[in-house]
Amino acid sequence: MKRIFFSLALVLIIGISTGYILGWFFQDSRDEETLIPEMIEETLEEREVTLYFAEPQGRYLLREKAGISGCEDDRDCVRALLTLLIAGPQGDNVRVLPETTRIDGVELENDLVRINFSRHLVDHHPGGSMTELLTIYSLINSLSESFPYLRQMQILVEGEVRQTLKGHVRIDHPVYADYSLTQSPESGTSVDEPNREEQDNLEIERLIEEATKGGY
Repeated sequence: MKRIFFSLALVLIIGISTGYILGWFFQDSRDEETLIPEMIEETLEEREVTLYFAEPQGRYLLREKAGISGCEDDRDCVRALLTLLIAGPQGDNVRVLPETTRIDGVELENDLVRINFSRHLVDHHPGGSMTELLTIYSLINSLSESFPYLRQMQILVEGEVRQTLKGHVRIDHPVYADYSLTQSPESGTSVDEPNREEQDNLEIERLIEEATKGGY
C-alpha cells in the first residue's frame, strides 16, 4: 500500500514539475516573440509628372499629367516617366515612341540625363523630320518639366551615340528642352490664328533646319 501511495505521489510530483517547466518555456517563447521588432515599410508618396505626346494630326506636342509611384532614386523616377511615355497617352493624343522600345539604362550627371534605348527606338520609328523632332522634344521636355534640374539629354541606342535618329534629326550631342513645338492648353484665342499658324510653321521649319544641321 505504501508503495502504491509512493508511486502516485511520485507521478504527481513529476506531472506538476513538467507542467511548470512547459509553462515557463512557452511563456519565455511568447516574451521573445514580443521582443521582435515589427518591420514598418515606408510608403513614398506618388509623384506627379508631365508627359508630352503628339496631337492627333502630329503637328505639335500637348501636355498630359500623370502620376508615378514614389521612388527614392531619381533614376528610377526617370525610368518610370519614360515607361509611361512608351506606354502612350491616355486620351486621343498620339504616342511618340514605339511601344516596343526598351530602356536599357539611365544615367544622371549634374543637369544631363543619358538614356540608353534598345534598337526598337530606331527600327520601329516611322521616321520623318517632324516625327523625329516630336519624339526628341517629347522626351527632353517631359524630363525637364518633371525634373527641373535636368536641362539636357543625350540619347544612346544600344549603348552607342548615333548621328541621327532616323536619318533627319541629329542626336550625336546633348539636346536642350525647347517648347517651340508645344501648344499650351492654356493658350487663349486673342492671338490672330492665321498669324499664329504662320509663326508656328516658321518656328517648326527653323527647328527642323537646325536639327538636321546639328545647330542646337
